[in-house]
Amino acid sequence: MATIGVELCDNGLLTASCDNDTPQLIEVADQNGATDWPGFCFAEGNKLTFGRAAEDNWFVHPRRVVHNFWARLAHEPSSLTAGMKPPSFSELSFFFLRDYAARLTATTTPLDRIVVAVPGAYLKDEATEDEKIGLLLGMFEELKLPLAGFIDMACAALCDPRATGFNPTLPVIVVDLHLEGADITLFNTDERLERRDFIHLPHFGSAQLLKQLTGTMGNRFLRHTAFDILEDGRIEQTFFRQTKEFLISESPEWRYHINTATRGYELVTKREQLAADANAFVTGLVQSVQSFIQHSPHASEPCTIALTARAACVPGIDARLRAAGFSRLLRLPSGAAACGAARIGAARLRVPPDIADVPLEKSVPLSEARRSAATRWDARLQKNRQAATHIAPTHAILDGIGHVLGSKSRFTIGLADLGADLPLPEAFNSADDCSVPLVHDHGRLWFVDPAPARAETPMTTNTTMARTAVEAGDRLTVRCGNTSAEILFAHCPSANGHRLS
Repeated sequence: MATIGVELCDNGLLTASCDNDTPQLIEVADQNGATDWPGFCFAEGNKLTFGRAAEDNWFVHPRRVVHNFWARLAHEPSSLTAGMKPPSFSELSFFFLRDYAARLTATTTPLDRIVVAVPGAYLKDEATEDEKIGLLLGMFEELKLPLAGFIDMACAALCDPRATGFNPTLPVIVVDLHLEGADITLFNTDERLERRDFIHLPHFGSAQLLKQLTGTMGNRFLRHTAFDILEDGRIEQTFFRQTKEFLISESPEWRYHINTATRGYELVTKREQLAADANAFVTGLVQSVQSFIQHSPHASEPCTIALTARAACVPGIDARLRAAGFSRLLRLPSGAAACGAARIGAARLRVPPDIADVPLEKSVPLSEARRSAATRWDARLQKNRQAATHIAPTHAILDGIGHVLGSKSRFTIGLADLGADLPLPEAFNSADDCSVPLVHDHGRLWFVDPAPARAETPMTTNTTMARTAVEAGDRLTVRCGNTSAEILFAHCPSANGHRLS
C-alpha cells in the first residue's frame, strides 16, 4: 500500500508515492491526458473545468477564468460567475481537489495514507493557519481521503532524498514560486530543521511573470513578423503556452511558431532575451531575499539558498544571487516537497481515528532532512540587527578578552599553531586547517566565507570568495563538532589617548 505525498502548489500540484524509503513522482492525468495541474478554474455555464484545460482558456475567456482560489483559500466569494451565485474560493478549491483526488485514486490504488505539503503562506500566523488548515481538514474529511499529516512545503522539500544535501551547520533559506507570489522561508539547523522566519511576496508570482513575458515576447514577435498576437485570444493563448514551455524547459533557444489560415509566422529567440525581459522581476526578487536576510533576527551569513525547481527556472536568478554574494546555492528537484512528504509519511505518520488529530509539522529531526556530510569546522557571521548606526569594530572579543583588530591587511581567527591573531581554544586543535580570515579593504573590515568555493551542487560554479562587512555588535560563531566559540566585535573608544586592548 502506497504512502502519497501531495505538493499543494497552485503552480501545479505534484504527487509522489513511497512504498519504502525511496519516493517517486507519479503522473496524474486529467480528462485530456495532461499531467500538470495548475490552479486554474474555467466556468462554462454551470460547468467548471480545472487544471491545464482551464489554463488553456486564460487568454481566450479571461473573465471566466480564475487562478487565485488556492492562494486566497477562504469562504469569501470569488470573481467567477457560475450558476446563480459566485462560488467561494474554498468551494473552488474543494471542487479542484475532488477532481484531482478522483484521478489520483484511479492512478494509484490502494492509498494507505496521504501527507500534504502546504504553502508556507498558509502558516504565516495562527489565525491564517487555523482558517486554511481547518478548511483543508474539512475537504479531506468530505472526500474520505486517508489524511495522515500536513507539513510546511519548504520543510518537506529539504527532506527529499533525491536532492543534493545542504550543509547542516548553516541556516537554509528556501525560495519558492507560486502563481500569486513568492515564498521565502528561513530554517534553523541547530538541532532540528525548523522553520524560524517567513515572508510572502505577493507581486512575484509566476502568473505575473508569465503574463509579462508573453507581452514582451509578443512585442518582439510583432517587430520581427509584423503579426500581432493580440489579434485573437486563441492566438495569444497559443503564444502564452509556447512562452511557458520555453520558460520551464530552460532551453537556450526557442522557436515560436504561429499558424493562421493563410500563412505561418516564426521567431527564433535566445534565453538571454527571456532573461532580459525578466530582469526587473529577478532584480526585485533577489533584493527581497537580501532584505529578508538583513531584517530577520534568525538569519546569519553565510547561508544556503535553496531554490525550488519552480524558482530555479526563472532565467538569470542563479547568476543574480551569486552576484549578490550568495555563493552557496542549492537547486531542489521537481516535486521535492511531494517526495519529502511521502518519505516522512511512510517512515512515521499514520492516519489518526479522528481527523482533528492530524498533525501539522513545521520542523523535522535533522535525521530526516537531506544533509550533506558536515565539514569538520565552519564559521558564520551573525549580524547585529538592532544597531541604529553601523560602526567599524576595533576589537574582537573572545571569552572576555579583547584582541585589537589593527589596520593590517588581514586578521585571522583560528589555531595558535597556524599563527592566528586571535587563537581559538585548544578544543579546536583537532581541526588542523581551521582559519577564518578577516580582511581590511577600503576602510572596512570584511569576513571572508572560508568555504564558498565548495560546490554544493553543479549549479554553484562561481568560485569567488564571498565576503560580508563586519561591524560593531556583530558576532562570529566558529564550530567544530560539538565545540563552538563566539567572537563579539566591538568598537572601543580611545582612553587617555591610547587604544584599549
